[in-house]
This record gives sequence, structure tokens and C-alpha cells, in this order.
Amino acid sequence: MRKPLPRWFAHRGGGSLAPENTLAGIRLAARLGFRAVEFDVMLSGDGTPVLIHDETLERTTNGVGRVCDTSDAVLFALDAGHGERIPRFVEAADLCRELGLLANVEIKPAFGHEQATAEVVSRLTAELWRGATVPPLISSFSLEALEIARDLVPEIDRGVLFEAVPAQWLDDMRRLQAISLHCDAQLLGDEVLAEAAVRNIPVLCYTVNHPEMAKALVGRGVSSMFTDRLDLFAPLTGAGDGLHSGG
Repeated sequence: MRKPLPRWFAHRGGGSLAPENTLAGIRLAARLGFRAVEFDVMLSGDGTPVLIHDETLERTTNGVGRVCDTSDAVLFALDAGHGERIPRFVEAADLCRELGLLANVEIKPAFGHEQATAEVVSRLTAELWRGATVPPLISSFSLEALEIARDLVPEIDRGVLFEAVPAQWLDDMRRLQAISLHCDAQLLGDEVLAEAAVRNIPVLCYTVNHPEMAKALVGRGVSSMFTDRLDLFAPLTGAGDGLHSGG
């Protein structure tokens, strides 16, 4: 059986304190005492898995256009903030293993690339963490991607990711053989939490950036939270209230 998940995940690597989905963010999370990070993985135009959230480059880099149409030569020359570049998934995995971090790998396929992204990222996740002391967790909003991950690498734990949790969420989890439920903190109903508690299903909420919300969610039975405010919730440094990180 898997150990309990840490209370806090650094959202998109370093939250709001570092360029998102970068190696600098992952390193910062580790320095602040976080034991888990979440990041998004998408395919480049050359089919390389890279860390980036948006399907387009404009918001988080100095580039333009769609990630899935951009060659590696162009992509890796871009500035992803403060001189950081877009990392390869392989680099992020190696860093997480080096630092002993639990990685929540969110499969983030560009529209029309669901199958290819899921296949590449799932297989590579299993390869990169083979024999790891701290195994990763795959999640996705794409149920198709999670189906593919289930079939290709059943040994890698999966989390089902929703905004608002739908009525059939438990059926989806059973079908996907998932271990955790991930959802928007502001759209989480008590009936879902009650059902999850009965079945011992961890509920993970995004994005929690205020201590009052965090305390309320913990009180309601939420297992883990994703935060951009690493400065407020750093579990081991005394910066804010870690709210008893578990695991």
C-alpha cells in the first residue's frame, strides 16, 4: 500500500515564487521543505515531453504560437522567466528523484494530441521512476489519457482530475483504477468528501493560497492541497502554517 500523500504540493513546481513549470521552481520547493511538486507535461512539435501548462507559448515564455507546433530547437531557446528555459520532462524527473520529491505528473495534452501525449508520457514516467524510493503520481483532466496510462503502465498510481466533481466520479475512478480524486477546492461538495472518506480515497484540492481556506479544507477531510503560496505553507521552514503535513 502506498504511503499517505504529503499535505502540500507545490503547484506547477514553484508556485508564484518562481517561473512556473521550471527546474528553478522545483528546486525552490525542495529548499522550502516541500516534499511534493506538481507539474504539467505536454509534447513539443518534435514529440518531446516538456513542462508547460498552456497550449500556447505567450503567457509563460517570450515565444509565440502553439507548443505542439514548435520545434525543440525553438522551444528550448525561449525564456520561461528570469532566464529559465522550458525543461524536458526527463530533466524534471531526474531532479525530483535527486531531491527525493514526490512528483504529480499532470498529462496535459494539446487538443487533438491526447493519445500520443498519454502514451509517451505514461511510458516515460514508468521508465524514469523505475525502482524509485518515492514513486510518482499521474493525473489528468483527460479521462482518455488516464485510460491509456492504466493500460500501458498499471503500476503507476493515477489520480482523476476534475474541476467540479461529476455525479459519476466514483464510477470513473473504478474504471480507471485510480487511487486519488483531484478537484477545484471551491467546487468541492461535502457529499463527495463523505463518500471519499467512507472509501478511504484521498481528496486533493487546487489551488489553495489562503490559510483560512486551507484550515477549512483540512477540517472537512481534504487530504492534500496544491498551492502557489509556498511562502505561506512551507512545511518544514516555519514559513506560515504547514497544517501538519502528512506522510
